Amino acid sequence: MKKRTPVIMNMSGIYREEKFWKGQETVWVEAEDITGTNCYCDEDARTEISCRIDKFSSEGVHFIDSGNYHYLTRLWIGKIKQPFRLLVFDNHTDMQPPAFGGLLSCGGWIVAALEELTNLRQVILIGPDENAYSQVDERLRKKVVFLSRETLLTMKEEEICGFLKNVMMDSELPVYLSVDKDVLSSKEVSTAWSQGDMKLTTLLACVETMLECGKSNEGRLLGVDICGEADVKGIHDNDGNDRANLQLLKLLCI
Repeated sequence: MKKRTPVIMNMSGIYREEKFWKGQETVWVEAEDITGTNCYCDEDARTEISCRIDKFSSEGVHFIDSGNYHYLTRLWIGKIKQPFRLLVFDNHTDMQPPAFGGLLSCGGWIVAALEELTNLRQVILIGPDENAYSQVDERLRKKVVFLSRETLLTMKEEEICGFLKNVMMDSELPVYLSVDKDVLSSKEVSTAWSQGDMKLTTLLACVETMLECGKSNEGRLLGVDICGEADVKGIHDNDGNDRANLQLLKLLCI
């Protein structure tokens, strides 16, 4: 992945509470003024957001606010012009069709990506529970490698990294990484959604494993986005998010 200036998408204002980006060169995409963006993205909002990120490529690290805006990944990976795989860490499947037809949503953006992007050949999904995944359309599951929350609880960190290494080395296709920090335990961060059990050290070890696999099989990291910030309007402790963002940024970009 080319070392590009990190892009911070200011959807809610939450990043103003954090410090991870201070003292570093960053680019801010201001989007607080765009209506129709919270959880669902309507057509007008999608057009306006796409216009504001038009000059940026998928390469680099993109901070995309809370999980309410995880659908922004769909817009970033829509810029990729070659076959690729999508690696997602998330406590939710994000594979549920939207309740309102045709709208891009935080809960269904992976479905939209699989159905709309011919270059997306495989999704590697780590974190959701088995019951939620069982509700995903079987046709879509054929394109997904899945590691459930329940299975993660039975595995040591080195076993999780070993699983990821085997999957990553199975193909030379480049990878786009999307991290929703709600995959992490509430002891680590405070997000706007229900959370999993993963430790931050485990997530970082997985990302490092992915990077090492890319070097060894000539695969390439096409880009990264990170979400899972707290609800700016709710009561929250944002220090954990700040620390996690900084450590991920150091690993991926610095």
